Amino acid sequence: MAKIKSLQIQVTGRVQKVGFRFNAQDTALKLRLNGFVMNNTDGSVYMEVEGDEDSLNQFLIWCHQGPEWSMVTGVKVVEQDIKGYEGFFVKK
Repeated sequence: MAKIKSLQIQVTGRVQKVGFRFNAQDTALKLRLNGFVMNNTDGSVYMEVEGDEDSLNQFLIWCHQGPEWSMVTGVKVVEQDIKGYEGFFVKK
């Protein structure tokens, strides 16, 4: 069985007002990942994402590109304890 991991991800660059959160949600759901995504007041996007290692790696590859109108300049990843999220949500 695949090992489940939980990550905190902060994405910087032009990542707000470009559909980043909703594209992240769509990508996470396709990869069967759980967690949430939200905008930070500093202009970055913050996510907590849980799932198997292969799916998380695919999600991180997506995070470095983002949706069409974004321009990602940085992705910071920190592993954390499993929180047990169900589903993947956009927080306002």
